[in-house]
Amino acid sequence: MATQAQVPTLGFTYGPWMPPSALRDIAVAVEDNGLEELWLWEDCFSQSGVASAAAALAFTSRIRVAIGLMPVPLRTVALTAMEIATIDGMFPGRFIAGIGHGVQEWMGQAGVRTAKPLSLLREYDAALRALLAGESVTVSGEFITLDDVKLTWPPQGDLPLMVGGTGPRTLDFAGSLPHGSLLGNAYSDADLVAACERIHAAHAASPHSSSPHAIVYPLLVATGENAEERLRAEAPLWGKTADDQIGVAGDAATIADYLRRLGSMGVTSVAFETTQDVTDQVGFIRFLGEEVRPLLA
Repeated sequence: MATQAQVPTLGFTYGPWMPPSALRDIAVAVEDNGLEELWLWEDCFSQSGVASAAAALAFTSRIRVAIGLMPVPLRTVALTAMEIATIDGMFPGRFIAGIGHGVQEWMGQAGVRTAKPLSLLREYDAALRALLAGESVTVSGEFITLDDVKLTWPPQGDLPLMVGGTGPRTLDFAGSLPHGSLLGNAYSDADLVAACERIHAAHAASPHSSSPHAIVYPLLVATGENAEERLRAEAPLWGKTADDQIGVAGDAATIADYLRRLGSMGVTSVAFETTQDVTDQVGFIRFLGEEVRPLLA
């Protein structure tokens, strides 16, 4: 667990249940209301994470835009490296990339499912980091084959490359890497504490232990009328029961208190995620900026 509690960075989740036409208004609202990050998903078979990230960055001038995450079985590593480097070149210092296994059922539907998702992720991550570092990469692995591939325009800075997942071995792997780990959503407090402790232990034992390691959590939030009931109704969408404790429901003070608890658990960045019955996303973002954020100052 983190040795010092901190208030997490505040971001917002633009989820695949929101139409592409809503992205501009949401991205601008995130920036105008003082949040720091916009997190995008690349769920099958919804929006492209890369296209959405490029557009959101163009719509704004300050916030960081992140893809959490790009499913590696869907993408050749050379193409992913090209896309990440291109976005970073156009918007230096404002893009955060994330990779992971992807949902295995969807990978099967797309014809790219592997029996060894973690082995693929390990090979892919190593090749991708080398390409983004500007190296000429030749590799012949079980999953990744490259022959003298080198980016013409690699990133010039230390672009954050996050790794996401939920299983214990994937958390160990993500924690052993630089930059950070992406968690799933709808965790109980006990599960969240356990995941953070596992990541921190893996990072402490890694060659990168002297550098900070971010932990990003998409936090389900309900506020306003019938908030508790609406949050419980959301649970089955994420494989939970209505009795499972997930997310936070309540007013601004309740949400701010919970954010402080997340900081004490080791979470460094929160991507607020509304219940899917919310139609006014911009209004919710305004609530976060005007009512929740000042309580954390």
